[in-house]
Amino acid sequence: MGHILGALAEFERSLIVERTQAGLKAAKKRGVKLGRRPALSDDQRKHANELLAKGESPAAIAKLLNVCRATLYNSLKN
Repeated sequence: MGHILGALAEFERSLIVERTQAGLKAAKKRGVKLGRRPALSDDQRKHANELLAKGESPAAIAKLLNVCRATLYNSLKN
């Protein structure tokens, strides 16, 4: 009996995975952006680049934009 219940649970799990993948694929086809929003907008990144060019420290820029220094570096890298 335990083997049968285990097999049914495994089958149900595979169906859930298939439906999830199909839903993600359909959302991408509709043009939905998946994932987390960027921490900095394009204008903020542009402003940060200008401040860096003027010699401002990355820590000060990150504090000004209310993000951590690593987030600033990652958004400027992209």
